[in-house]
Amino acid sequence: MNPDAHTLWRAPRWALALLLACLGMLGPFSIDTYLPAFSGIAQSIGATPTEMQQTLSAYLFGFAVMNLFHGALSDSFGRRPVVLWGIAAFTVASAGCALSEHIGTLVFWRAVQGMSAGAGIVVSRAVIRDMFPPADAQRVMSQVTIYFGVAPAVAPMVGGFLFVHVNWHAIFWFLTAVGVLLWIGNWKLLPETLHDSQRQPFNARHLLRGYWQLSSNPRFFMLALASGIPFNGMFLYVLSAPVFLGELLHLGPAQFFWFFTLTIAGIMAGSFLSGRLAGRIKPKHQIRHGFVIMVAISLINLALNLLFEPQAWWALWPIAIFAFGWALMVPVVTLMVLDLAPDRRGMASSLQACVGSLANGLVAGVIAPLVMHSTVSLAVASLLMMSIGVVAWIWVKPHVS
Repeated sequence: MNPDAHTLWRAPRWALALLLACLGMLGPFSIDTYLPAFSGIAQSIGATPTEMQQTLSAYLFGFAVMNLFHGALSDSFGRRPVVLWGIAAFTVASAGCALSEHIGTLVFWRAVQGMSAGAGIVVSRAVIRDMFPPADAQRVMSQVTIYFGVAPAVAPMVGGFLFVHVNWHAIFWFLTAVGVLLWIGNWKLLPETLHDSQRQPFNARHLLRGYWQLSSNPRFFMLALASGIPFNGMFLYVLSAPVFLGELLHLGPAQFFWFFTLTIAGIMAGSFLSGRLAGRIKPKHQIRHGFVIMVAISLINLALNLLFEPQAWWALWPIAIFAFGWALMVPVVTLMVLDLAPDRRGMASSLQACVGSLANGLVAGVIAPLVMHSTVSLAVASLLMMSIGVVAWIWVKPHVS
């Protein structure tokens, strides 16, 4: 960690966690805010459903590709400049989306949005480990996960409200305003947490060597899978929410909030418990508890959907419990990833985020459209994605401390 960390932030620890969580929320918030307006945007600009899906895929793959570079740039130029430039680009791209009148223009600006939004989540993880020793870092990471978990659930509510009461352009003007406020907040408050002695030279050969060392490390790759893939077992349901909730569970738009409220509650409870357990039990044990919860509830969810006609009163609870298990273990796995490369935490965070983002893009563009029309298919897909994380963790567990 930065040897001067104690002088860089004198406010309460939760305040830094909140600031970093707002950075991390930017990516998932801008993914989900416009989902309720999909059909309305398509009608307004004359786009087909397939073309509208490209606006989501462009964002997610732009997010994934640029995530490879945000952390590496922050290792060389500092955390603060990368965050500020990233937020600035996101703000401009959001305005571009709001002004779009053609699907090609919207796809382009959504790609730019995705490329810039990742700076927050990637760099914020590195900042946490710059500032805190392991146990404290886990507590802060858990607090960040609490706030982070709110974004995917609240965003569709905000987007739906703006779409119904104003128009779809208002959604992107809202994201523009969020970008402006975040830029001002971070310009005033975010300290530079990368110590001068830890800066890495910025040249292609040095960067490529770092990428190769990390990406060829099987422990790193397996930890990235263990943290990034299980999230999609829950994210799949968020992406499929209009069909899953409206067509399969027969809920009205005004009732969708139950799904998002329960999912938020699961994430917040799991993150809170993760922070409370920091330093009290072994990290491996905490990760095991999280996976046991996810395995058990995924099997129960599949059995219920095979045996019974889906009903909202029971079908939403397994997703919330899955979210609890994920939030319990993911802060610990994330810190393990960062500590594999203490001199390149930004790059490690970049590659970890890239793995997760590529998985998110695959789920959004390919898997969700294939399985969203059946609760059994959704349950099977969720179980399989979680199982990838379990296998990765079982493989890497003997090789990490």
